[in-house]
Order: sequence, then structure tokens, then C-alpha cells
Amino acid sequence: MAVDQLTRTFQALADPTRRAILGRLAEGEATVNELAEPFPISAQAVSKHLKVLEVAGLITRGRTAQLRPSRLQAAPLKDAVDWLETYRRFWEGSFDRLEERLGATEQEAGRG
Repeated sequence: MAVDQLTRTFQALADPTRRAILGRLAEGEATVNELAEPFPISAQAVSKHLKVLEVAGLITRGRTAQLRPSRLQAAPLKDAVDWLETYRRFWEGSFDRLEERLGATEQEAGRG
């Protein structure tokens, strides 16, 4: 079964270390060693996380001399946000209906 882009994006985002790496890359490109600094894991483990992010299309990895800086690629994240947007509208509508119902209940209680 083929895996679509949205599935790859959410699979990559499922791990908190990968989400933190993306957060760091949102500030600018970084090398594996720079990305590994705040984590209690090896640079090799960070490289494995980067491979998952790269396969998901969330980062690109360049080559500058002997360094391979990683860069954030935001397009797949926008696709995920667009997909989630539908559900945000659903929840907002649900909250609006709840607010209306609570307002009607308060008015009835004030009359009784």
C-alpha cells in the first residue's frame, strides 16, 4: 500500500525529538552536531531522526565542505495545517453551539 505525503508528515511529527529538531530548524539551518546538543542522544541517533524527516520531505540536507547542514521544508507542514483546518472549524462550530446552549440555559434559569 502506498503511503501518501500527509501520512509521512504525521508519522515524522509523531516523535517529540523530531518535532524539537523541526523547531530548531525553523530558526535556521544546522548541522547534526548542532542539532544533537540539547538532546541526551548521540549524533548518530539524531542522524536517524533527520533521515525520517528527510524521507517525509520536511527537511533537506545540503553539503558545505564536510558539513551537511539541514534546512526546514515547510510545504508538507502547510498541507498538514490545511488538513487540520477542517477540524478546527468543526470544533469552533461545536463550541459556538455549546455557548448558545449555555446562554439559553442561563436565561431560562434567570426567569425561573
